[in-house]
Amino acid sequence: MLDSLTFLFEKFFLFSNFNIFPNLWQEEPQSVVKCPVLRRGDLLEVHRTLFIHSGIYLGDNRVAHLMPDIMLVLNNNNKQHNKPVVTNKRLILGCMIRKASIRVDSVEDFAHGAQIMVNDMDVKMKCQALLSEEVARRAEKLVGDIPYSLLWSNCEHFVTYCRYGTPVSQQTEQFCDCLKTIIRDQRSVALTVWLGVMYILCVGLSPLTTLPTILFPFFLWMAG
Repeated sequence: MLDSLTFLFEKFFLFSNFNIFPNLWQEEPQSVVKCPVLRRGDLLEVHRTLFIHSGIYLGDNRVAHLMPDIMLVLNNNNKQHNKPVVTNKRLILGCMIRKASIRVDSVEDFAHGAQIMVNDMDVKMKCQALLSEEVARRAEKLVGDIPYSLLWSNCEHFVTYCRYGTPVSQQTEQFCDCLKTIIRDQRSVALTVWLGVMYILCVGLSPLTTLPTILFPFFLWMAG
C-alpha cells in the first residue's frame, strides 16, 4: 500500500511541475552563458525544463550531477549513453522510468543555456557546508548509475549529501507541504466522493468501484 502511494505521489509531483505548452518537448537553444568564478566543491543550480537542477563543481570545467535518462535502459553501452548531454525528452522519460546516473559533464552542458547560481542553498540549509575538497570527493565517489526517485533520490538529495552530509530536497518538501494542505482541506473529501460516484455511474457498481469510493474519502477524512 505504501509503495503504491509513493508511486502515485511521485507521478503527481512530476506532472504537477509540467508547463503545459506546445514547446514542452522542444529543446532549449544552447546559448552562451556567462559563468561566475567557480571553485572545486561549489554547489551549482540552474533552471532546466521542469525543475531547478543541481550539481557539484569538480574543477577543470567539470560538474557531477544526478540526471535521469531513458538511454540508461535503451542502451547498455555506458560510453554511448553518457554523451551527449541529456536532452529534455530523455530527462522526462528517465524520470518516468526512474533510471538515472550520477555523471560528469562540462559546465556548459550542465547549464544547458541557463544562468548558473552558485551556493545559493547555503543560506537555506540549517547545517554548515563541509570542506570544499570533501564535497568534491564525495561527488566523485558516487559517479555511476543509480535508482531515481522524485521524492527520495533526486539531484538535490545528491548535492545536499555531498555538501552538507544530509540528503534533503527542498523542492520535495515544498511538494509535500502542498499535499498536506490539500489533505487538510476537507473539501477534498467531498470531491473524492463525487468523483467516486461519477465513476460508479460510468463503469457500474462492483467491488472494484465501490471500495475506492468509500476508502479514499475515509482516509482523507481521517488524515485531515
